[in-house]
Amino acid sequence: MSVGAPHPFYRTTAFKAAAGLLLLAAFGVAVARLDFSRDSKGLRLAVLSGAPEGNYHAVVDRLSERAAQAHGRIENLASQGSVDNLQRLAAAAAGGCAAHFALIQDGQDWPQAAPLELVGTLPRAEAVLFLGKDADRLTEFQALAGKRIGIGPKSSGTEKIARQVLESPDFVSLGLTLVNLSLAEEVDQAAAGALDLAVLVMDADAPLVARAVRERGLEVAGFAHAEVLASRVAHLRAGRVEAGHYDPVRLLPPSDKPVLEVDTLVVGNGCAGRSQTVGLMTVLSSVFPDFVRHNKGGANTTGLPLSPAAKAFFENDGPEVFDAYAPWLVDVMPPGNWVYLVTGLSILFNVMGFGHRFQLWRIDANRVRLENEVARLFGPTTTLGDIAQAKPSPGGDAPERVESLGRIIRELEALAARSRRQSLSVLVPMGQEMAYRYQEGVIHETLSVLRGYLKRGP
Repeated sequence: MSVGAPHPFYRTTAFKAAAGLLLLAAFGVAVARLDFSRDSKGLRLAVLSGAPEGNYHAVVDRLSERAAQAHGRIENLASQGSVDNLQRLAAAAAGGCAAHFALIQDGQDWPQAAPLELVGTLPRAEAVLFLGKDADRLTEFQALAGKRIGIGPKSSGTEKIARQVLESPDFVSLGLTLVNLSLAEEVDQAAAGALDLAVLVMDADAPLVARAVRERGLEVAGFAHAEVLASRVAHLRAGRVEAGHYDPVRLLPPSDKPVLEVDTLVVGNGCAGRSQTVGLMTVLSSVFPDFVRHNKGGANTTGLPLSPAAKAFFENDGPEVFDAYAPWLVDVMPPGNWVYLVTGLSILFNVMGFGHRFQLWRIDANRVRLENEVARLFGPTTTLGDIAQAKPSPGGDAPERVESLGRIIRELEALAARSRRQSLSVLVPMGQEMAYRYQEGVIHETLSVLRGYLKRGP
């Protein structure tokens, strides 16, 4: 490219200035969108819970209220229970995303095709309670023989756990009659004597349980060897309800009751982005202060992969800086990747700067080399001003000298063109092109003097 030839717009100073202003504007927009209030105003989720009278529904109600206080919204989707939640959560992932998360009892048969992931485990396990009019007398599993037992609504977690326990080979000989009823109907029929026992799988302090014991006269069965049964079902463990738990004055129950317990999982289906997942976990941590401590460092035995957002949340003891102040940014890329990106850009700019300085050094080195050749032809102390006033000898310069000057002029012209190309490169930092302009000015001055000298020849 000749010095005076037009060049593409993207190489012009105007383009560089426009690009710089555009970057500044983008940075300004990014800063303006930073959220220093750390509220939940961007939280918009739907969570599958359970029956309206159940504990899961009450838990999601609490989450919804806490989110609303921080200007967010969590929709509480009532359901038949854990099995129904699992089916609807998987279906939502396949299309529509009508639900984002669900509370599900541990021990489900997770569908392999659905992109389900574990968000966390609630710090308080649910109790598997057997309630009945004369349940205090039931201390051995064999005492269940011939009983009519309510096991919750179909597709509920209560039904699943009840059948896992009561339909196992060990219980076949007991001749049990299992009846599907809503939780409220179970309690009503157990209080009326139409059911011998009602199985409820929920928080031992749930209002439905407390009313059933305190007001409806139902008793809690405590099986002395509950830990043996828990050892046979991987997701169950032994627990207890203390004497007087529901009424310390009347001592209800009258003694410690060994019971089975099961964890409650918060499960996502991939419909929610990272910021929404972190938002839900922030609300969970607010409602359950032990949520992070309970999950941090614990083994994941659920069979579900742990959500990457949840893993970072637990490791950081809460939301990371980007999650807290720029949630929209982490939906584009996780915080760790942004760090890599910034590091990569920093390295790139350093390499670009090194390349720019290297090219400038090579141009300067070649110019000095050619100037030294001129000095060898005219004398080491001869200046450009001296050459501009000098006249060739009457017989003309030696052909070798003329040839050398011609070659030097061609190389200087090529060097000037190279300097101009480099100065217009988008890789040159804004303002640094003036160093190339200086090189061009020196080269053009030398060219002018040498061309004039040759023209004055005989």
